[in-house]
Amino acid sequence: MAGANTTTTTTTQLTIDGSVAPEVNTRELHEPKEREKWGRGIEFLLSCIALSVGFGNIWRFPYTAMQNGGGAFLIPYLIVLFLVGRPLYYLEMVMGQFASRGCIKVFDVAPLMRGVGVGQTLALLLILGYYAAVLSISVRYFVASFGSPLTWARCEPDWSGCVDSEFKGRVQNASLRPSAEYYFNRTVLHNFWTVEDGIGVPDWKLAVCLLFCWICITGILIKGIRSSGKASYFLAIFPYVILLVLLVRTCTLEGADQGILYLMKPQWEKLIDVQVWYAAVTQCFFSLTISLGSVIVFASYNSFTNNIYRDAMIISWLDTFTSIVSGIVVFGIVGNIAHITGNRVEDMQLQGPQLTFITYPDAIAKFDAAQNVFAVLFFLMFFLLGLGSNTGIVTTIVTAVRDRFPQLPNWKVVISIAIYGFCCGLVYITPGGLHVLDVVDKYGVTLTTLTLVMLEIVTFCWMYGVEQIGHDIQLMLSRKTGVFWRVCWSFVTFGIIAVIWVFSFIQYTPLPVPLGMTVFGWCLYAFVISQVAIWAVYALCERKEEKLLDRIKAACQPTSDWGPEDFTVRSQYRAERFKRLEENRAQSVGVGKCVLRKIRNTFFQK
Repeated sequence: MAGANTTTTTTTQLTIDGSVAPEVNTRELHEPKEREKWGRGIEFLLSCIALSVGFGNIWRFPYTAMQNGGGAFLIPYLIVLFLVGRPLYYLEMVMGQFASRGCIKVFDVAPLMRGVGVGQTLALLLILGYYAAVLSISVRYFVASFGSPLTWARCEPDWSGCVDSEFKGRVQNASLRPSAEYYFNRTVLHNFWTVEDGIGVPDWKLAVCLLFCWICITGILIKGIRSSGKASYFLAIFPYVILLVLLVRTCTLEGADQGILYLMKPQWEKLIDVQVWYAAVTQCFFSLTISLGSVIVFASYNSFTNNIYRDAMIISWLDTFTSIVSGIVVFGIVGNIAHITGNRVEDMQLQGPQLTFITYPDAIAKFDAAQNVFAVLFFLMFFLLGLGSNTGIVTTIVTAVRDRFPQLPNWKVVISIAIYGFCCGLVYITPGGLHVLDVVDKYGVTLTTLTLVMLEIVTFCWMYGVEQIGHDIQLMLSRKTGVFWRVCWSFVTFGIIAVIWVFSFIQYTPLPVPLGMTVFGWCLYAFVISQVAIWAVYALCERKEEKLLDRIKAACQPTSDWGPEDFTVRSQYRAERFKRLEENRAQSVGVGKCVLRKIRNTFFQK
């Protein structure tokens, strides 16, 4: 199918309500050039692991758990992973592989909702800025890890209230803080505690590290998906070796058991706190990188018959395992710090990047031997995990651009995104950058993602239909879709997200930042979400029908070229879909019977 072939055939336009538009007797189908594919199936699996297992697990999961009561967060997180995360991950893989389209083009399934894909891409552009900035901090620590003694292991003379991180004894004064904390706040970021007077200027050392990160990302992606697939072997596997070593070492630290117990001990009364469930849902999205289009893009480069069910199960379980292991490591270290400083674990209020860049270095400083070796290996691991996540994000954005403008060379798009990402990243490495990060993350990413994922479910599962998705899976994988997946896609997943979304507004509390930054955050949210309405209006204007209702119905149906990439398989898909819609049209008279049929088919697949 490589090349542009011209085929004459007869097509039938199918509508969302099961009616059939007039046939087109003859039509020339110009087959596009076949989509680039992964070199081997294992490259897709490892690339998804490198994408999903990254900052969301090592950086975001521990501090989210810390903010939400440790064990009080873990139970909702596991429930949400089972009922929301895994079903959405599998669904996005199915849609991407079936249609071989990126995160915007996949909404050809219902052009009225194309703005959902555009909004998800814009959210990724926002994430791109601060993910690379966090990555640059890890590079700074990696370079500092070669110093002897470790630069964060001992206090500087002007650090009042400081205790050496390499000290292993017990400190009686609970107000003392480890030197690793002072090093991060005063030496690396020069933190502003408030941003009333601005955010300051970027640290030049971090700016150099940020430039290095973007050079690495550009080098990996400059030749397309095949080069990034080869890099995934190292990016996905090596970090686990270091993480397991750190797990063993952490468990031997004095006081670590109290921190780990705090993570594992359930607090049942917290289960009625909507904020904990809200944190669990958003962490699930970041942990698996769902609802942002990346999974759809990666799956779109698969062969049509690749066993994505197996891959989705492997990745989702591995992601859960990684989050829990990283949580044990971090909470074990926090327990050790609490033991030394005389604090309680629940009183340790480290947040955001601070939790990663203070707790890990503090633990390494207490190692009896080979401190530099472990420091170098850890920050190399953190860099590789972040590099895998960042390359996945850039790949998603590149695919969205090249799906729309296929004539653009891959290297030009990659370099343009790298320049944008570098410029945005400079904002986050200023003394007030963490405050900006919190605003962008809360309003521009977390709230928008929660909103867009509901619209994504409506598009795929309600407009296109769970019943049709089940037949698509049968065509691709020759397997039936279990009732668990169909029920989650139809009702459960959307219901959980909708409840959390409503309560996130009811219980909204602004961040402790100036009013101007809060307004900026809401403007980001409005800009991203407005894409849904803008592109919906555009889709309606493109239609030729006279009545508005007819235009809406037409814009809710798949485009004429929707379906598998291969022409023969697409013809089979269209014929089977046309036959089913004719049968459903004959059986269902009225809205009530149509709804009952859909509910019945959710539990009992034909």
